[in-house]
Amino acid sequence: MTAKLVCLHSDEASLVLEHDPRRGLLWRHCGARVDPGALPPLADCRGPASFALNDDITAPLVPPAGLGWFGPAVVRARAPSGEAVLLVADSFDVEGDANAITANAQDSTSGLAYRLTIERLAGGAFRFAAQVVNHGSAPVLIDAAASLQLPLPATSETLISWQGRHNAELAECREPMPRHSWQRVARRGISGHGGPPGAYVLDSDAGWHNGLVYAVQLAWSGDSALTVEHDDEGFWTLAAEASLAPGEVTLAPGQAYDAPPAILAISTHGRNGAMQQHHAAVRAMLQWPGGAMRPRPVHLNSWEACYFDHDVARIERLARAGASVGIERFVLDDGWFKGRRDDTTALGDWEPDPVTYPDGLAPLARAVEGMGMEFGLWVEPEMISPDSDLYRAHPDWALALPGRDRPEARNQLVIDMRRADVRDHLFARLDAVLADAPIAYLKWDQNRDHAPSGGMAQTRGTYDLLARLRAAHPAVEIEGCAGGGGRSDAGLAPYVHRFWASDNIDAVARVGMQRGFLAFLPPEIMGSHIGASPAHATGRGQGMAFRAAVACMGHLGVELDPDTLSDAEREELADWIAFYKRWRHVLHGSRIDLGEGADGLRWQAHSAEGETLLFAIRTAPPQDRRPQPLRLPFAAACAQWDVSLLAIAQQRGHGIPRAELFMQMKQEPVGFAGSWLAHAGLPMPVQKAESVAIFRLEAQA
Repeated sequence: MTAKLVCLHSDEASLVLEHDPRRGLLWRHCGARVDPGALPPLADCRGPASFALNDDITAPLVPPAGLGWFGPAVVRARAPSGEAVLLVADSFDVEGDANAITANAQDSTSGLAYRLTIERLAGGAFRFAAQVVNHGSAPVLIDAAASLQLPLPATSETLISWQGRHNAELAECREPMPRHSWQRVARRGISGHGGPPGAYVLDSDAGWHNGLVYAVQLAWSGDSALTVEHDDEGFWTLAAEASLAPGEVTLAPGQAYDAPPAILAISTHGRNGAMQQHHAAVRAMLQWPGGAMRPRPVHLNSWEACYFDHDVARIERLARAGASVGIERFVLDDGWFKGRRDDTTALGDWEPDPVTYPDGLAPLARAVEGMGMEFGLWVEPEMISPDSDLYRAHPDWALALPGRDRPEARNQLVIDMRRADVRDHLFARLDAVLADAPIAYLKWDQNRDHAPSGGMAQTRGTYDLLARLRAAHPAVEIEGCAGGGGRSDAGLAPYVHRFWASDNIDAVARVGMQRGFLAFLPPEIMGSHIGASPAHATGRGQGMAFRAAVACMGHLGVELDPDTLSDAEREELADWIAFYKRWRHVLHGSRIDLGEGADGLRWQAHSAEGETLLFAIRTAPPQDRRPQPLRLPFAAACAQWDVSLLAIAQQRGHGIPRAELFMQMKQEPVGFAGSWLAHAGLPMPVQKAESVAIFRLEAQA
């Protein structure tokens, strides 16, 4: 007897389901690409086990929670009176082709149905989209519904996730697979400063460049939960879902709940392979003005240069200083709107301050355009100040619970994005601002956690307003920001064109943050600025070259006043901006590889059309007398490379004698075999702490 299989393949992975006539849809394989051939049914492969039910419950796509499956339920539901409503499917159907599988499981007793569509994406990842439908005759409350739930192999060894807080985003957490269960939960109304709701699972042989890796990201910007649970049979179950408040989702007969989609990467090429699949998936979600990404313009943001201290003359002087060093987009940050002198007032009153900008923003925006730059503007539409005209007119528009206190943060409340009248008002105000001046860019901020929670409808209300604004102003780019990197995720990616990774621009701190960002999101949407020294967030100082080289690894911007620099520093800043412009065709839209060398060295490579820019990053002083060669596994793809040393970005001052090879590399390329670079390594120059060696590698035919 042969099993009836349904398969979905990428270049590296296979999802294999068995359609068992009695038990429904079963997982047969979720991992590296296989040719299943003619397999015997799973029931014939499993003998009886001690202390087990007579009916074997294996790894169902929709397990019968409460009736023999003791792992997590795909759907948790209850009646309005409180008793549990089970989803124990008794009918199944599945259809698919080379690009997608759609599976349906229905329970005739409860009336619940679960529909899952798994789509193969360009670049190799899979997109899971789940829907719960109430086919019964009575309302049902949905407490949880997994967007993705699948088995992980017994050889899984390491779990990698990220945690963070404001000014300390994206700290990598590495831990062994749990013997019981593990959760990553967000309850703050945003995806959080630990980055997207996602995690990596590494097999026993996996690292940066090789081995089996699973990486999942929930495309959602609100509360979420990721769970990894060990089963006593030896495997793990991985689940991802949006967190629902009790009673938040009630399905009347005939109604459906659509869970946020999840993106799954399965790669046999290690963490880099999984990262590249996520980058491809997110890039396909981005909605660029005109349909394609143009060269990413260099920003100057006014915030750390002047904070709330606005006047037209000062702002124009700052813009001119930016233009003189090569800035292409000037962004006017907080402090431009009516009555805004500090962070205690005026959020919600979205019109230019009549004292600071008596003629509105149009004269300033046109002046900036006359300097050869685009004009951008900071807004925070999801917040409202108790001391604002909007709040005085509509106190009921703040997110609040009847009879409860309204907790403030940064002297502000959250506006209730669940309400259509709120969204209509905000759209009208933002539409007027964009219509009154030539504004090419919005920095869309959100500076507090949600307390109380607005639930899923709050997040979807924000999506709705962003989509409406994008449709009305398709040429305007939008940057997503939430107290720095508090909401950078694939859920927001269809509505924005950039994420602000952190309010902390200290370059040493940014190295780890930016690597965490790149785990799920590509570099062209990672806002990375050259800040002042000492850094405003940490008080720690670094040289201009190091700050600039670290910022060049994302979408470059500047967060200081160029006029405060010495002539030498201003010239150095201009040189780095020119460097970025010269190489952004390689830096953006490209393949990214990350790795680690000996003695604390970390590296990042951007590769496009036979050309690679390699950044070798040292944050701490070396402990070894001489640096060891740096192995570059990606280089094995080409037989021969020409390697040039473009720069060693470090503090000016006492230099380090260089070996003859690096003096030569500065003058002309030096040839290396790809196998040598991959397995023996690229010779490395001595680097001080807080330095970046930047190489160009050109593939030879």
